[in-house]
Amino acid sequence: MTSEQRVVVIGGGLAGLRLAARLGPEAAVTVLGEETHAPYNRVLLAEVLAGRYAPEVTALPAPGPVLRRGVRAVRIDRADRAVHCDDGAVERYDTLVLATGSNPVLPPLRGLFTPDGRELPEGVHAFRTMDDCLALGAAVRPGVRAVVIGGGLLGVSATRALAARGAQVVLAQQAQRLMERQLDADASALLRDHLTALGVEIHTECRVRGLTTTAPGQGQVRGQGRGQGGRGGRGHRKVTGVELADGYRLDADIVVLACGVRPRVGLAQAAGLEVRKGVVVDGRLRTSDPYVHAIGDCAEHAGRVYGLAGPALEQADALAAVLRGGTAEYTGTRALTRLTLPTPALPATDGSTADGPGPFDLAAFGDPTPLPGDDVVRLADATRRTYRKVVLRGDRLVGGVLLGELSTVGALARSWEGDEFLTAPHDPFHLLTDDGGH
Repeated sequence: MTSEQRVVVIGGGLAGLRLAARLGPEAAVTVLGEETHAPYNRVLLAEVLAGRYAPEVTALPAPGPVLRRGVRAVRIDRADRAVHCDDGAVERYDTLVLATGSNPVLPPLRGLFTPDGRELPEGVHAFRTMDDCLALGAAVRPGVRAVVIGGGLLGVSATRALAARGAQVVLAQQAQRLMERQLDADASALLRDHLTALGVEIHTECRVRGLTTTAPGQGQVRGQGRGQGGRGGRGHRKVTGVELADGYRLDADIVVLACGVRPRVGLAQAAGLEVRKGVVVDGRLRTSDPYVHAIGDCAEHAGRVYGLAGPALEQADALAAVLRGGTAEYTGTRALTRLTLPTPALPATDGSTADGPGPFDLAAFGDPTPLPGDDVVRLADATRRTYRKVVLRGDRLVGGVLLGELSTVGALARSWEGDEFLTAPHDPFHLLTDDGGH
């Protein structure tokens, strides 16, 4: 790669900006960022919603003039190697990188949309962008009735944040347990106990059928900007409740849609690139067009879309090396899930505060569900409210969950990520019982 080669990156999030930083100021890089906010770390949005961090605390390092904020790419002309933008600008490239991220999944709920429109009712919020976070934060007050739909990592984080703000929160999860992709049954039960201690009402194995709303013209009408999924002004209907498939109805002033994310691949599809679950890339993170690459939430490598910050950063680093002429290929990421839920001071309806339950620290990696023939090592301490479990297949670590005490997570994660043989003194019993000298 030479300084004369033009690299255009579509997407001003974590992956796109990491790539620009790795390529350095000597590269001719332009990053098109659709959001008008200064770049921020999306992982910290729940802390902003909880009131622990101001929005500016989430800021990523200033990218300088390489980033064009508030500019949306609307079309890719692969023949002319040009990106057409919504402000009329045309960015020509030698290498194009798609870092378009993902969109929140909006489930097919009755009453979510009107037959002739795609505007969400007032009070219904996605939880993906800073605009979503700020709009939701402005709507929360002590005693407000909030229903969170989705009990995965995002839904649990939003639930905790809303409870910390004093909302009366109900969490509706269609699966059998919370965070079923990362946690086993025992760990999920501990998470449920923690949220229940915050006053959260939890429904698992429950399917949401629809929303109830006011008729157009009823209730207070409020204008709406690009937040809550970027769907413009609503002001015609207001959510009043959530209907479950068994006929039970939950009253709601606020509904949070935390049903997962979907790779944002519209530009790639329109440009004729190969798309399956995400934009298909090879080990050099090239798409079906060798002049176009993809990284982050929108990229599908070896049949997998990660949707996590860690893999996005690894892909950005790998692509930077490729563009500099390196020969190493990206082979995939072993992603570790971390979740820290600090102790909140819970506001009461009389304006006072009370101490909430203790902090809840969680780390999960690999597959915590053993197969026949696997060995399982499990340590639990009810007094300290800690839980540790690892799954071994032969002499290799294939998954684990740690709750409450994470002093051993670094050593376990390194063994798992490196696919190492476990031999004394690095056997799992040693790793699980090593409390860092305590």
